[in-house]
Amino acid sequence: MGEDDIVALEQLLDKVPAPLEPLDVSMLDGYLCAVLLQPIPLLPAQWLPYVTDIEARPLPPRYKPEALHALVLRRHQELKAAITERQWFDPWVFEMDDEATPSETVFPWVAGFALGADMFTALMGLSAADLLEPLATIYMHLDADDLEDADALLAEIETLEPPEDLSEAVEGLVRSCLQLADISRPQPKPVAEVPRRIARKQAPPAGPTPRKR
Repeated sequence: MGEDDIVALEQLLDKVPAPLEPLDVSMLDGYLCAVLLQPIPLLPAQWLPYVTDIEARPLPPRYKPEALHALVLRRHQELKAAITERQWFDPWVFEMDDEATPSETVFPWVAGFALGADMFTALMGLSAADLLEPLATIYMHLDADDLEDADALLAEIETLEPPEDLSEAVEGLVRSCLQLADISRPQPKPVAEVPRRIARKQAPPAGPTPRKR
C-alpha cells in the first residue's frame, strides 16, 4: 500500500461515527501484526470490530464500512505475506517532533499490538520462555505500569538497552514479530529427499558348462 492509501485509510478511520473509538493507522498496523501472529488463524469477523472501536461495539446501521474494511484487509494481506515468508516489512510508524524519543514515536504501534495480544490470547498462551525476548523488545516501549502481573517480562526488559534512534526501535519491532512467527507459526521443515537406489541388472546365473566330447 502506498502513501495515498494510508492517507485514505486515515480519513476513513476519522469518519467512524462517535461514540465509537477507532484505531489510528499506526495502532491498526501493530494490531494487525498481533492478529497475524496468533497460532490459530482468525477470521476477519473476529478481529475487524476492534478496528472501528477498541471495545468492538457494533457499528450504527447507517454507517457503511466497506471502503474502510477493504483497505484494512489489503494491509492485512501485505503483512501476512511478509510474516509468512519471514520477510522485512515497514511498520506504519510515523515520526513526531524532534523532541520525541524512539519509544514515544513507536508507542501507538506497540499499543495496537498490545490490544491485539490482549483481545486474542492464544499467542500469550504459548511457552513463556520462548516469547520472553521478542515480547520484551516490543513492550519495552510501554510504561511499566501498563504491564501488570508481568514480572518476568519486566525483568527481561530491564536487561535491554533502549534503542539509540528510531531506526533501531523499528528494526526491533519487525525482528521481534518474525521471531514470534517462528514460535506461533513455525514453518514446516523441508522433507529430506531419500536417495533412490539404482537397481543393477544382474547377469542370469550361469548354467552348467557343457562337456566336450
